[in-house]
Amino acid sequence: MTDRETPRVPPQRSGAESAVMDLDLRTVVSPGLSILVRARLRYHRAEPYAVYLDSHVDRDEPITWMFARELLAAGLEGWAGVGDVSVHPGVGGEAGTVFIALGGDESSVVLRARAAEVRTFLGRTECVVPYGREREFVDLDVLLRRLLEAGPPEA
Repeated sequence: MTDRETPRVPPQRSGAESAVMDLDLRTVVSPGLSILVRARLRYHRAEPYAVYLDSHVDRDEPITWMFARELLAAGLEGWAGVGDVSVHPGVGGEAGTVFIALGGDESSVVLRARAAEVRTFLGRTECVVPYGREREFVDLDVLLRRLLEAGPPEA
């Protein structure tokens, strides 16, 4: 029986407001050369669609990226994402890993994580907010207030 054929046990809801996991990522410098990067994945019930990735490099404060939880989950099975963030599984000698590509105006990086750790983290997030029930945890009044305080975008 393969992993995809294994019956899925529904997650048990927890009273936790968040899920956090520390992990070691590898930044891919070139084929065959990577550097260890300490990182943390964070998920909060108050922002049920978002996952935060804090990468701890030689800085006082971590570099933080925010992207969709669904993007991270989809990237375990195939290519997901366009633009600044994309996620895809490793193949061949990289099976069992997942690649997270992060790009910006000034730089970009490709991070390699163990797929099992990412799956574990996503399982923890599902105990906080089950997939498909995210909208139940969005406070529209707070969201609207934040949008109004931000004002119109600059041209």
